[in-house]
Amino acid sequence: MSYLGKSCFVLDLDGTVYLGDKPIQGAVAFILRHWEDCEFYFLSNNTSKGPATYIKKLNGMGIPVGNSRLLSPTAPLVNHLRDAGILRIYLVGNDDYKAALLEAMPELHITPEGAEAVVLAYDTELTYEKLKTSALLLQKPDVAYLATHPDLVCPDPEGPLPDVGSFIALYEKAVGRLPEHIFGKPSPAVLAPLLSRHRREEMVMVGDRLSTDKKLAENAGIAFVLVLSGEARREDLAKERVMPWRTVEDLGKL
Repeated sequence: MSYLGKSCFVLDLDGTVYLGDKPIQGAVAFILRHWEDCEFYFLSNNTSKGPATYIKKLNGMGIPVGNSRLLSPTAPLVNHLRDAGILRIYLVGNDDYKAALLEAMPELHITPEGAEAVVLAYDTELTYEKLKTSALLLQKPDVAYLATHPDLVCPDPEGPLPDVGSFIALYEKAVGRLPEHIFGKPSPAVLAPLLSRHRREEMVMVGDRLSTDKKLAENAGIAFVLVLSGEARREDLAKERVMPWRTVEDLGKL
């Protein structure tokens, strides 16, 4: 079954399904109303939290999501590490994400000793010691430089907070390097499991950001629904060459 010809909905989280800890009621109602008609997947670039945190949060809003419906930069990151034979990394990330990464790749060693790559995640426990250790490692040309996603800021009810994209700018100034690979939105690699199972014309990406959510949809060749419940404003569309498939105040208005 489907809705408006779409059977697979990929939903951004913060700004689309909720704002901070506050559910967007129209979006939650839409998901529950069509839960049996369509497949819903939930995608976040945020690598400060593990899957269990998102499952608990969504379940608390009445959305019966399990781990199989969550998408994040972690899967393509792990695929790259395995393909490249990288087993030792230095992670700039918090303890929650470290646990999630080790769960996804148990054979990984997270240590500065003999690190083959620096992986930059959204580290909400960032210290100067981590900056120092990672900067020194990145001055070695044989150490790879990877980042989980490019978002400049993370939305917060009190205002935008520095995210991985801001950290990338710091490292560029400090050590003169940019990541060789960035795995989250807008890279279509984050949708690889779905693109292999669904026809693109049946898929839709729903999100509140033009720079990541809309760009991901364009890169993957799927439709995009812009919701105005988060970052983007209707006037921002004046700068866009390609318009969204639909633009609505929130997902409940689709």
